[in-house]
Amino acid sequence: MSIVRAIDVGYGITKYIRRVDGDCIECGSFLSMAEFCSSDTTMQGLGGRRDTVAVPMGPHFYEVGPDIELALEPWRSTLKGEDFITTPEYLALMRGALYYMNVEVIDLLVVGLPVAYFADKKDSLVKLAEGEHAVGRGRKVLVKRALAVAQPQGALVTYAAQQGVLDQIQHQDSLIIDVGTRTFDWVSTRGMRLLIRKSHSVDRGVNNMLRIIAREISHDIGAIYLHLDAIDLALRKERPLTLYGKPYSIEKFKPLAMTVAHQAVGAMLSQIGDTQRFDNVVLTGGGAQIFKKYIKEALPRHSLLELAEPLYANVRGFQLAGQGRVEAEAGLDAVAQVEQRR
Repeated sequence: MSIVRAIDVGYGITKYIRRVDGDCIECGSFLSMAEFCSSDTTMQGLGGRRDTVAVPMGPHFYEVGPDIELALEPWRSTLKGEDFITTPEYLALMRGALYYMNVEVIDLLVVGLPVAYFADKKDSLVKLAEGEHAVGRGRKVLVKRALAVAQPQGALVTYAAQQGVLDQIQHQDSLIIDVGTRTFDWVSTRGMRLLIRKSHSVDRGVNNMLRIIAREISHDIGAIYLHLDAIDLALRKERPLTLYGKPYSIEKFKPLAMTVAHQAVGAMLSQIGDTQRFDNVVLTGGGAQIFKKYIKEALPRHSLLELAEPLYANVRGFQLAGQGRVEAEAGLDAVAQVEQRR
């Protein structure tokens, strides 16, 4: 039986398929941060082993995984820019995801890219993903074949599967909006086919909002404030931060930060043209909740179709698409064998 797996290396979070058992697809994730080290430093003297893996990259290592924050230096960079798939950090994150899958051979690995870079980078990503990978702790994983897709396409597959409307969607136009950490992506499709001229992405993700609020907090308190994760949680829970042991409201900074959402949605509307033709508008991504209000204002006559576990919607769709492709190919092979016997 062919083994299919999927990875979605995002600017903020790396998502992957950990295990498949029939219709049960188990996902995993960790921050898209890789700590450079000269040796395997995943053991701690008092706390035991961190839930990370030191991925060998030439003579050095990059530590990645769920507990990566325990290994990070106070000042660190994150993935960004269209050339991010060419960085050693990107490869380390992909190999880290392969490590946590606990398989030795993958027949088909499905990987995703932001829409803006998809056409130019898909072949390079497929080449990067295929082959044998040293994933850490002496283990290797062989990827026989890879398939690259535009990230939001995975969400459409997930939606169709969850709602049981795959046949129906094949004859409809859909808009999939993926609100990520650093990018705001949208995909227009006819059936499952990508309409590339009506699909794109802009660098206007949740991280842009968080940095604006962090900058304003720093000005307000007279000290540098860099806790973006705390701001993110405060926005999602609609509650104040805690600074110096006291509640600190960020309400006054929200209007300035939300200009990011207006800019992102405006860019999408100017590129997709008329919206009446869309039968489905699917909202996904880790930042969907934060941007939802502004997307709804821009598309007041559409119902926004939201997915369970939006963080994993793309990678789950990648997995389903990969499984579907392998099954279809197996069916064609079976037909060919029958024809040969006649």
